[in-house]
Amino acid sequence: MKRPFEEIVAEHGPTVLRVCRAVLARPDADDAWSETFLAALRAYPGLADGANIEAWLVTIAHHKAIDIVRAQSRRATPVADVAQTRSATDALETSDDGLWAALRALPTKQRQAVAYHHVAGMSYAEVAALVGGSTDAARRAAHDGIRALRSRYHNSQSSTPQKKESRS
Repeated sequence: MKRPFEEIVAEHGPTVLRVCRAVLARPDADDAWSETFLAALRAYPGLADGANIEAWLVTIAHHKAIDIVRAQSRRATPVADVAQTRSATDALETSDDGLWAALRALPTKQRQAVAYHHVAGMSYAEVAALVGGSTDAARRAAHDGIRALRSRYHNSQSSTPQKKESRS
C-alpha cells in the first residue's frame, strides 16, 4: 500500500525546494517546486512500489527547472532605451518633410479628411462614416484642410531659398 501523498510532500518538499533554488531564482524556484509536486501527484499512482521517491521527485524538479529556463530564453528582455531606427514604412513616405509637417499641423478633422480623401482615395461619404459627421462636413473639412496646406506649404517653401536655374 502506498503512503499518502501529503506525507511524501512533507518529507521530501524541503529537499526539492533546495534543489529548485540551487538552479533557479526564488520566484521561479517556487514555481518549479509547485509544478514538481503537481506533476508528481498525477504520476504517483503509477509509481513502482520500491522506487526511490526522493530521486524521482528531484528528477521531476530538474525537468521543471529546465522548462522554466527554456521559457525564460524565449521571453522578451526589458531594456533601458531602444535606439531609434527607421521603420519599413519610412520608404513609403516621400522625402518632402515640409509637406508632411504642414499636414500634421492641421486640426484633427481637417487632417483626417485630407488624409482619408486625398491620400487614401476614400469618398466623402466614407470619410464621414469613419470620422463622424455628415458628408458635407467631411467635404468642407477636406476643402479647408487643402486650402490651409496650400497656404502653409507655399509659405514654408517661399521662406527657403531656391536654386535658380542658369540658362546657357
